[in-house]
This record gives sequence, structure tokens and C-alpha cells, in this order.
Amino acid sequence: MSTNSTETANHSTVREFVFLGLTNSWEIQLLLFVFSSMLYVASMMGNSLIMFTVIYDHHLHSPMYFLLANLSFIDLGVSSVTSPKMIYDLFRKRKVITFSGCITQIFFIHVIGGVEMVLLIAMAFDRYVAICKPLHYLTIMNPRMCIFFFVTAWMVGFIHSMTQLVFVINLPFCGPNELDSFYCDLPRLIKLACTDTYRLELMVTANSGFISIGSFIILLISYVVIILTVQKHSSGSSSKALSTLSAHIMVVVLFFGPLIFFYAWPSPSIHLDKFLGIFDAVLTPFLNPLIYTFRNQEMKLARREHADS
Repeated sequence: MSTNSTETANHSTVREFVFLGLTNSWEIQLLLFVFSSMLYVASMMGNSLIMFTVIYDHHLHSPMYFLLANLSFIDLGVSSVTSPKMIYDLFRKRKVITFSGCITQIFFIHVIGGVEMVLLIAMAFDRYVAICKPLHYLTIMNPRMCIFFFVTAWMVGFIHSMTQLVFVINLPFCGPNELDSFYCDLPRLIKLACTDTYRLELMVTANSGFISIGSFIILLISYVVIILTVQKHSSGSSSKALSTLSAHIMVVVLFFGPLIFFYAWPSPSIHLDKFLGIFDAVLTPFLNPLIYTFRNQEMKLARREHADS
């Protein structure tokens, strides 16, 4: 009886986790603070601008821009899940997060990741239909199909996140409680558990790593098919299609690159892991609106019209 109570007490000793952060150099911290703050504000403004432009400009009320507005909404979430705390913690000596705060952060990271994965696949499908079956585009990509993609994305994100958290939330944590990172995520958190987590680590790799790789391969194949179809035509519309496709491909690479490294790489480098973490949390949500705005003629035209008005 006393042994059980002692184990329970040990398992409940960890109430918070301590982030080791990005660096101990004051100069680099100052540079990161300025860099991250500017990109965070810019990404919030850029993605909000895309959302409101799509909502209020009736020329952009099409399936492609419906999906783009949803992607911008998700990028607002990507920016906000880890960046504000990272920026706040840069000059704090003791960077801590409560156990519940850590679990909440992991939950939203994986919900948002799952939603964005499905949205990128939906956008690839949208481009495939628009380029390969243009006469049937409005029939296939009807409002019902758009709502289906929207609901499916959120369902996949929620299920993807919960299937991992249901195993992690009851793990015993009895110390140490230091995470060599600036945010909570499954691979590093699991390693702190006071039990054998080999099977759980395999499950996380299968759930997040293989799904990321599989989705990335599917997207690459679909874009190759689309590009081959576009190259058969030598009209001005094909060059416009290639310009739009290049924007999609850049966003896909920016999204899946860090994901595959985090969850499918056997022994990640701590320094590269942190660099990609900053890239994924701060830079990618900033680059996405830039890529779509400057590579898309309709978005540029709509932005100019709103600026003039």
C-alpha cells in the first residue's frame, strides 16, 4: 500500500516543465526578439488581410480562394500557438510552462497540423480539377465539396491530435522536467516519462511521421501529373496555371519539410531542430501570404483595388 502511494506521489511531482530555450547569448536573444516579433506581427497582418480580402471581394468567391482563406486562418493559429510564448520567454531566466499548458500546446499544434495537411491536399485537388477537367470544375468543386473539405480537415486534425494525447496525458512524469526546446511537442515530452515509451514513440512516428511523408508524396505525385498536363498546352492560361502551381508547391515544401524532420528523422540534431522550430512557428506563416499574394495575379489586383479605395 505504501509502495503504491509512493509511486503515485512520484508520478505527480512534475507540475510544470522548464524550457532550456534557444540560446544563452544576450545578443542573439535580442536579435531573435526583434526578428520574431516583426515576423509574428507581419504574419498576423498578412494572413488576416488575405482572409478579409477573400471574404469581401466577390471576385474571389471561388473554391480556390475559399480554401486559401481557410489556410490563412490556420496560419494565424500556427503563429499564435508557440510564437507569443517564445517571444515572451526570450529574456526570462526561468522559462516554464504548466503541465496542462504543455498538453494544450501539443493539442493545438497537432490539430492545426492535421487541418493544414488536409487543406493542402484539398488545394492540390482543386488545382487538378481546374487544370485537368476545366469543363467540370464548377460541377465537381461545388459548395458542398468545399464544405466537405472544411469539415474533413477539422475532423482529421482533431482525431489526429486526440489519438496521440490520449496515451500521453496519463504518462507518469516524476522528473527531470527540462525540455531542450522553446515549446512542447510529443517527441521530447515522451522522453521525460518515467516508464518505457518505446511503443509510444513508434506510434507517434507512425501517426505523425508516416502520415506527413505519405501526404507529401501524394501531393508531389499530384503536382507532377498537373505539371505534365499543363505542359501539353502552350497558351497564356498554362503559364498562369504554372505560376499558381509554383506557389502551392513552395507552400507544401515549407510545411512538410520541418514536419518530416521532426517526426520521421531517427536522431534529430538539437540545433537544427530548434532552427526548424523557429522557421515553422514564425517564418512559414509569414511566407505563405507573401507567396500567394505575389504569385497570384487576382490577389494582387484585389489588394490594389482595396488599397486604392
